[in-house]
This record gives sequence, C-alpha cells and structure tokens, in this order.
Amino acid sequence: MGQIENRLKELGIELEQVPKPVAEYVPAKTVGSLVYTSGCDCRVSGVLKYTGKVGKDLTVEQGYDAARQVMINILSVLKEHLGELDRVKQVVKMLAFVNSADGFVEQPYVINGASELLVQVFGEKGRHARSAISANELPFDTPVEIELIVEIE
Repeated sequence: MGQIENRLKELGIELEQVPKPVAEYVPAKTVGSLVYTSGCDCRVSGVLKYTGKVGKDLTVEQGYDAARQVMINILSVLKEHLGELDRVKQVVKMLAFVNSADGFVEQPYVINGASELLVQVFGEKGRHARSAISANELPFDTPVEIELIVEIE
C-alpha cells in the first residue's frame, strides 16, 4: 500500500470501484504527464448522496459534503487509472460546478469540500488552481460536478 493510500486510510476514506460511464466517454485520459478526469458526481455505492440545488434544497454544508464525496470518487478514478495514487506529482487544476438556486453565490465555500480534501490527502502537492462555477442544472440533479487535472510522475 502506498503513502497516499495509507493517508486515505488514516482519514477513514475507502475508495469504491469506479462505475461504468453512463455515456460515451472514459473516466480519465492521460496526455503526456497530465491526467484529465471526466466530471464526477457525489454517488456512494451507485446512489447520489445528495440531489438538488444548493441554496434551495441543500445547505452550504451539505454542498461541501457533496463536493468532498465527489473528490473521493475522483480519487477512485485516479487510483483505477494509474494503479497507484503515489504517481500523482501534483494537482494542477480543478473545474467545479455547483447546481445553484437563483441568487446563490457561495460556490467557493461549497467547493472547498473538495479542495480541502486534496490538501489533506496530498499535502502541498494537493494545492491547485480552481474554478467554482454556478450551474442552473446538472446531470441527474447532482448538486456538484467536478473535473480534475493532475500531473503524474
């Protein structure tokens, strides 16, 4: 077991098997030394942990938890794609969408659930550039969808 997987164990995080894509795409793609993940949602055992709009159906705290779950799912994708999470040299960029109620403007606080987890798991290598964008709808009514770009060794 690698250093990053030991860290996940310390945090009480268990990675799930990556589900098959629901459309015509791959969960991750390597180009040179960069890995691009497809958008992930907040499923646990195949079921969305939350649904709805943050600021209407969900609180910022629930959105934060949803974003954290999305990042756990992205780590599962990276583990399956790379074989070993210790191959991640650094997290480069996160693109995050929040299914937002009209007038909701606290997307950065929601997406901190994902960003803070990356720093907990990877330390300084987990610090990244980021966009946190409002969306009026997301697939399957998920509250958060995130893509990630990492550099690998």
